[in-house]
Amino acid sequence: MFLSSLTPSLAIFCKVIDNYGDIGICWRLARQLCHEHAAGVTLWVDDLISFKRICPEIDPAAAQQRIQGVTVRHWQDQEGQFHAHDIPDVVIEFFGCELPPDYQRAMAARTPRPVWLNYEGLTAEDWVEGCHRLPSMHPRLRLTKHFYFPGFNARTGGLLHEAGLEARRHAFQHEPAAVMAFLARFGVTAAEAVGRKVSLFCYPGAPVTALFGTWCSGATPTLCLVPEGVAPEQVAAFLGAAPVAGASATHGRLTVRVLPFLPQDDYDLLLWACDVNVVRGEDSWVRAQWAGRPFVWHIYPQDDNLHHKKLRAFLAVYAQQAPALAAYMLGWNGAQPLHDHAAAWNALESVLPDIAAQADAWRQSVLAKGDLVTQLLDFVRDLRLAQENSV
Repeated sequence: MFLSSLTPSLAIFCKVIDNYGDIGICWRLARQLCHEHAAGVTLWVDDLISFKRICPEIDPAAAQQRIQGVTVRHWQDQEGQFHAHDIPDVVIEFFGCELPPDYQRAMAARTPRPVWLNYEGLTAEDWVEGCHRLPSMHPRLRLTKHFYFPGFNARTGGLLHEAGLEARRHAFQHEPAAVMAFLARFGVTAAEAVGRKVSLFCYPGAPVTALFGTWCSGATPTLCLVPEGVAPEQVAAFLGAAPVAGASATHGRLTVRVLPFLPQDDYDLLLWACDVNVVRGEDSWVRAQWAGRPFVWHIYPQDDNLHHKKLRAFLAVYAQQAPALAAYMLGWNGAQPLHDHAAAWNALESVLPDIAAQADAWRQSVLAKGDLVTQLLDFVRDLRLAQENSV
């Protein structure tokens, strides 16, 4: 029986919408379930090419492969035949991606039926507290799906955070030689590393050219590290050349270096090595919070500017004591006019030490509420116990 087992089997279904953020979250979830809880995990992914950019071990042509203990299967369509014995103890669909119809029928035929969760997107909006863990009955089959919302307080499901992450971050950030050795892999010189270091990861439409102009004429030497493929037109214009990995240029007080797209573990090191991080979507947004550094979040754009409401909800809990950060982040996302980019950045720059202290306090307060995977498995066990008691 699953209730007495410490090694549940799970399937996670991911349809990649945000190129790297969606699969990034699912890959972290799968690895933590496997490595820390000895779970047997199958990760179904429709876009293995995007997956390979954050996990170089992936073979995009393989229908099935085993990577770091996780079985990865290429989810090609909604077809296929499945049987009850194919279904694991727990089925997680990411962001409401629709499971293949025959897979759902096999879930209903399994004894006992699996715990079925819809892993939702992260938001600080109040409404999620009332929806977290809510059930939803299947319209035709004897199945119940429960909604699971990650979040920042005890009334939501927590954030992904691996065991030992804090110790690794602390050791890295307090060892200058380790930081410099990491940056040197990308051609960063000791002289460049002395100034302010910024990582840049944003969606198209961010005011990158204005930001570069501000840094060029600023008082502080700035090194901007940008992954290949991010803001390609603006980066190319600054470089005067193709924005490929290894390219770099200096104008005024700004040096821009293009990095290869990094695997997840190396991306964490980049966030830890930088003084300020510009991040996007959900996965890098959460990792920036664990880095304990000031960050600017570029939120995934939605129709009718619904993302602006989500952004304001986060700023209401994160940046109450940092109006310059809130103002800059709203402008960066087009939620309010950014008439004078240099003035907005300079206002933010003047309070970066205070924001850094706040970022560290925020990280500790969220960590104190527990990690998402532990809370998710506790919820799964509660659901299984209720199911067994109802028989």
